[in-house]
Amino acid sequence: MTSTDCLRVKIKDKPSFTETLNIVRENSLRTVCEDASCPNLSECWKNKTATFLIMGEFCTRNCGFCNIKNGKPALLDTNEPERIAQAVSALDLRYVVLTSVTRDDLSDDGALHFAKVINAIHNLNCGISVEILTPDFQKCMNSAIATILASKPVVFAHNLEIVRKFHHIVKKKPSNYETSLNFLKKLQGRVTTKTGIMIGIGESKRDVFECIDDVANIGVDIMTIGQYLCPSKDHHPVDRYVSPDEFDEYKNYGEQKGIKLMYSGPLIRSSYKARESFQLLCNLK
Repeated sequence: MTSTDCLRVKIKDKPSFTETLNIVRENSLRTVCEDASCPNLSECWKNKTATFLIMGEFCTRNCGFCNIKNGKPALLDTNEPERIAQAVSALDLRYVVLTSVTRDDLSDDGALHFAKVINAIHNLNCGISVEILTPDFQKCMNSAIATILASKPVVFAHNLEIVRKFHHIVKKKPSNYETSLNFLKKLQGRVTTKTGIMIGIGESKRDVFECIDDVANIGVDIMTIGQYLCPSKDHHPVDRYVSPDEFDEYKNYGEQKGIKLMYSGPLIRSSYKARESFQLLCNLK
């Protein structure tokens, strides 16, 4: 099997896929599955799993890898927390993943809105576990973390996205590799943590190993590594398609370094099989 063979995805229109699509549309919700052109959309939706994208469709940053639109965001939708909670109930989910566009325009970078969505889900759906994947909250990192942790997410994720060497080229300012590492470090000992990167943008094996070392050294629980897929000709180009054997090499290296769960493969994304990952981690404790 070649590196590109691993990227072929079978699209199957199952009733549960259509049901998920209908519920998302009826509640006027956005999912990162669609907005970021995730290759696992079909598989996740037919299993009635979706990663909700909150705080609008426009991001205040314009990273070279991302398919989410850059632009001036609208005012926050105060009804969004309840609509997401109702969708979670309609889908009969027991595990929910929330992520967002970056909102540098807001005084708290959107931290309170994250907490409101989590609280709305918990209030309407007792016993639901919520995983979050957040921006770096540069303006108010400490208070943002405290605000969100008070709403009790079970996993707090923040992606490095790119190895250190290419971070300033592909992610672009004000994103910063060291800032993201510091953010993850502040979470340690307070909640289960996760981060992820994409490879195939020009990095060397040494660059990836260095990134894994950084993640292991601050004690992150879960790390994902996946193949970068260029959304369009206007985005950062793919340098190469990484072989399955190389992905396995990174998985084994991360485990040897003490990262509790390593997910490394062509189609791996940070929210892929999130519920199964959390359950597995709980069983390891």
